[in-house]
Order: sequence, then structure tokens, then C-alpha cells
Amino acid sequence: MNERTASFDCNCHTTEQPSSVRRNFILSSALLGAGVLAGCSSGNVASKSVEDSNKTAIRNTALTKERRDALSPDDLIKVAKEGNERFRKGEQQPRDFLAEQQTSAHGQHPAAVLLTCIDSRAPAEILLDLGIGDVFNSRVAGNIINEDILGSMEFACELSGAKLVVVMGHTACGAIKGAINNAVLGNLTGLLAKIKPAVDATVYEGERTANNYDFVNTVARTNIEFAIRDIRT
Repeated sequence: MNERTASFDCNCHTTEQPSSVRRNFILSSALLGAGVLAGCSSGNVASKSVEDSNKTAIRNTALTKERRDALSPDDLIKVAKEGNERFRKGEQQPRDFLAEQQTSAHGQHPAAVLLTCIDSRAPAEILLDLGIGDVFNSRVAGNIINEDILGSMEFACELSGAKLVVVMGHTACGAIKGAINNAVLGNLTGLLAKIKPAVDATVYEGERTANNYDFVNTVARTNIEFAIRDIRT
């Protein structure tokens, strides 16, 4: 299986704020399953499908297998970028969520599986302007990898046909800060231990504390890279 990775950043705020408090999203993606992820260009047929979908006045149907199968991993990255751009501009695609739910009641055909943090300010489907049935989303503090997450990804890709895996972190992550601070709290202690290797492996010449916004975000990127490595292993 050939694999490549791609990454991009997206802002979750629609208004300008000081960089010290603006929350950004750090996304990296790795393809699991058939096919190759090869940059951000897309084929003519799939591109037309994406463009037509975005022009729809109100989306009132869930993603179908036919529409999903017409999209390449590159197209899906483009969809995510464009969706986040709409969110940032406050121009989200109009949706009838009840209709989407009803049309997906007898089957689902998500195009991707996301691994994201539980942060309440980080709802990926909203930030990427996605609808019901578009993606699977596994959420856990610090977007860590464990057997349950891997099993969920295998279900999404091998059994349900998802074409893309996206590992999504965010700035000022509390779990990252906890790992940096060697926090101890019940079951959280074991979870943070899974992030600690990313803390130790992060090359950084400045202040290596949870109070350093830049260091926290640098560790978050390393943590994503480690997650992708573990998914591929």
C-alpha cells in the first residue's frame, strides 16, 4: 500500500483576534486503504461533483455511495479546506439536517474518518462545514491513538469504505499542557502518558513549559506526527 501525507492549518475563528488567543487547527492526513494520496489536485469528474455540491442552495440529502466513490482523497482534502474557509467567512452551506438524517437512516457512506480532540471548541464537522453522514469522527482528549481508535478506523476504512484518515489537533490543547506538566489524575494519567513521548521528542530551543503557547503548539504537531506513525504501523 502506497501512502503519502498532507497537512494544512485552518482557523476556527471568524473574527480577528490576537495571535496569542486565536485557536488554530492543525490537520495532517494519511490515506488508509486502496489508492494513493498525492497532493491537492483533483480529477475533472470528481472536481465537478464537489463544485456542483457547493452550489446547491440547500443540501437536504446525505452523502451517497455514488457521490462518495466519485471523490478522491485529494478532493476530500479540498472539501475540508473549502469548508473551513466558508466557516471562517460565516458563509456555511445551507443544510436541512433533519432531511440529511432521514436520508441516511438506512445506510451511511462517509468519505473520511477523523481523529480529533474532545475540546468543546473544536467540533470538526462544524469547523469544516460538513453534514450528517459525511465523515466518521473519533474524539478523545489529545487525539491519541489506542486499540479502540485503531479498530474504529479499520471499521471506517475497510468495512465502510472511507478513503481518508485525518488526525486533527488544535492549539492551546489542555491535554498537551497536561502532558507537559506531568499531570496526575486518575485515568487521565494513562492518557497523558501516551502524549509524553511527543513532548520529549519535540525539538525546541525556547521555554519548554505549558505556559509557552508556541511550545504547546509545537508539541501538538509532533503528537499528530506520532499518531500518523502509529496508524501506519
